[in-house]
Amino acid sequence: MFPQSRPRRLRARQNIRDLVRETELSVRDLVYPLFVNENLTAPKEIASMPGVLSLPVSDVGEEARCVEELGIPAVLLFGVPSRKDPGGTSAGDPDGIVQRGIKEIRKASDVTIITDLCLCEYTDHGHCGMLKGGDVDNDSTLERYAAIAVSQARAGADMIAPSGMMDGQVAAIRAALDRSGFENIPIMSYAAKYASSFYGPFRDAAESTPQHGDRRSHQMDPGNAREALREMSLDLEEGADILMVKPALPYLDILHRARERFDVPIAAYQVSGEYSMIKAAAANGWIDHDRAMMESLRCIKRAGADIIITYFAKEVARVVAE
Repeated sequence: MFPQSRPRRLRARQNIRDLVRETELSVRDLVYPLFVNENLTAPKEIASMPGVLSLPVSDVGEEARCVEELGIPAVLLFGVPSRKDPGGTSAGDPDGIVQRGIKEIRKASDVTIITDLCLCEYTDHGHCGMLKGGDVDNDSTLERYAAIAVSQARAGADMIAPSGMMDGQVAAIRAALDRSGFENIPIMSYAAKYASSFYGPFRDAAESTPQHGDRRSHQMDPGNAREALREMSLDLEEGADILMVKPALPYLDILHRARERFDVPIAAYQVSGEYSMIKAAAANGWIDHDRAMMESLRCIKRAGADIIITYFAKEVARVVAE
């Protein structure tokens, strides 16, 4: 009791605060998303995501090399094709944009390549799966996901990250990878992906806005927590190696529950809206950019994330190095 107990003693000096800090953020915790766009011949900044570039395939290898030199261990690769159709057929093309991007990255660096697996960037309707009667048809979509996973693995992906939130997607992908001799390729499942309002800037980058309707039939209701744990349990039973919560900051409670429940690596995706809000507020002088960036990421780590996917990764590396 006061005055014998004075917690401020351990907050009085910076070196003491550093010594007793409970949560440390390392560059080795981070994954940097990369966008490779088949329609580009030169890098293009994404207007709603200041500092983030969409890259032509010719530049993605060099970008990955720079990421690796900063100490960031992995990239999460998204592709934007020049051709879209109802079935998103280019997603599984051996010469597709992601497959070519993987090969360019592998030539330039040894960074771990995680590939996002979904159909929304590749379909002309912008939905995450095959449509039947205007709705996403779960089971026919699984067949497409399985084929895409094998194509990405053959191109050289180190890890597959299915993001479509289809029932049974992990089992379908695991079985297809194993049949094709890729039993050692891990799956990082977007296990608890919410139908969030924070994805807007990403859809500009990935050119994946739905042409009609929305994704609430497969992405999770923001009001649900127990459902997220059920989704994660199912994905583990189907063979997921890493579980993800997306978005991160609005769902720290889900992240913490997952950390307490499951003894597997947990990833969290600090999504485009989270990134862009900090950028916009800092640009207006309302907050300190670097402090807000680091605080937001430490909060995600403190809540239980082992892996954080963030567009801030390169900036964090530079701040930590200073």
